[in-house]
Amino acid sequence: MTANSPNERKRLMNLGGPLLAEHQLSRLNQVFQNILPLNQFYASKLSGLGTELTSLDELDAFPFTFKEELVERAIESKFAANLTWSPEKYSRLHRTSGTRGRPLMVLDTQEDWQWWMTCWEYVLDSANIQADDRVLMAFSFGPFIGFWSAYDAVIQRGALVAPAGGLSSLARIDLLNNIEATAIFCTPSYALHLAEVAADNQINIGESTVETIVVAGEPGGSIPAIRNRIQNAWQAKVVDHSGASEVGAWGYADQAGRGIYVNEAEFIAEFFSLDTGEPASDGQLSELVLTSLGRYGSPVIRYRTGDLVRPTWNDDQDCSFVMLEGGVLGRVDDMMIVRGVNIFPSSIEQILRGFPEIIEYRMTARKQGEMDSLSVEIEDRLSDASRVEKELQLKIGLKIEVQCVPIGSLPRFELKGHRFVDQRTQNLTQG
Repeated sequence: MTANSPNERKRLMNLGGPLLAEHQLSRLNQVFQNILPLNQFYASKLSGLGTELTSLDELDAFPFTFKEELVERAIESKFAANLTWSPEKYSRLHRTSGTRGRPLMVLDTQEDWQWWMTCWEYVLDSANIQADDRVLMAFSFGPFIGFWSAYDAVIQRGALVAPAGGLSSLARIDLLNNIEATAIFCTPSYALHLAEVAADNQINIGESTVETIVVAGEPGGSIPAIRNRIQNAWQAKVVDHSGASEVGAWGYADQAGRGIYVNEAEFIAEFFSLDTGEPASDGQLSELVLTSLGRYGSPVIRYRTGDLVRPTWNDDQDCSFVMLEGGVLGRVDDMMIVRGVNIFPSSIEQILRGFPEIIEYRMTARKQGEMDSLSVEIEDRLSDASRVEKELQLKIGLKIEVQCVPIGSLPRFELKGHRFVDQRTQNLTQG
C-alpha cells in the first residue's frame, strides 16, 4: 500500500485506541526531529523539554501555541513566526482573512503542500469525488487559503476542475451549467447566495447536474437547518469540511451528516472544557486544540484554534477518529452571556435558517452597561419579525429584538460569511 492509498486511509481510520496513539507518537517525534533546532519559534518555546517522547501523555507538559504569538512575532519578518526555514525554501503563500485581527501570511514548502493534498484525500473520499467528476471551484482565488488546496487535490485525483475566480455569481451559474458540473466547492453562505441569484434570474438550480456541494470556511455544513436549506435548494448532497491556513485541512464530514471527523492520522486533537478549562468529556462543549503531524515548514504544536466543538468518541462506527457533533459550532470569543444565558451565533443561525422566508440576516452584539445584548436584522419575505422573536424566545428562552430590513440591504458573501457583528469591545472603548 502507498502512504496515501484508499486502503491505507481506511486502515488508519480504523486503528483506534493504542494503535492510533502509537501512530501519532511516531509521527510527532518525526516532527520534532525535522524542525528542531532549526525552527527558532519552537526551539525557544520547547526549551528545557524533552522532545523524544515515549508517550502522548508527555505532550500535556508542552505549552500551547496561540495565533497571537504567530502574528506578534511576524511584524518584522512579515510571515508567520513558526517557519522552520528561511522564506526562500517555501513555494506557497496564503494569508488569513484578518477578520479577528491582523492578517497572517503563512508559507508552505512543496512537501508541506503535498501533505495538504494527503489531508484533502479524506475530504474527497467523504464527498465521493471521483476521476469522472466535473468540479466547479467557486471562490475568489485570492491569497486566502479558500479552496486552493482542494483545487490541487481534485486535479491530483484526476477530475476535471473549472476555476471560477473573478466571475460574477450569474456567470458562475452559467459556467456550471455549460460544463455540466457534478460538484461545487464553496462556503455555505455562497451556496445559498448562488441559489438566490439563480431564483432571481428564473433559473431552477435544483435541476442542474450538481450532485455534491463541498463546503467550508464557516459553520453551516453540519448545522441541520443550514445544510437542509442548501440541499433543498440544490437537490444535492452537502459535505462539510474544516481547516485553517495556519493549521491545515484537519476535518471531514461523516456520511450521515452528523458532524465532522478530526483527521487523527494527520493531527493530534485535544479538547478543553469551556466551563472548567480541564480536558473535556464526551459531548462536552469545548475548545479544539490541534497539533499537526506532517507539516514541517510551518508546524503547530498544541495550537489553540478557538473553535467550539462537542467531541464524541465511538469506536462502533466505521471510523474510530473522534467526531465533532454538529461540526464547528462557533468561536470561543463569540460567546455572549445575555441575562445569564450562554448564547453562540451558530445557535441563533440554526433557528433563523429554519424560516424559509428569511433570505439574509445579521446579528449585532453590544454592551449595555456590564451586560451583553443582542439584536437581529432579517430580510424577510413576510416582513413579520414577531414570529421570529417568538421562536427565539421558545428555543433559547430569551426575548431578542428582531427587526425587518429591506430585501437586498444586507451584505452577501463569497468567502466566509460575516453575519455576526461584535461591537462589545467598541462599546466599552467608547464608554
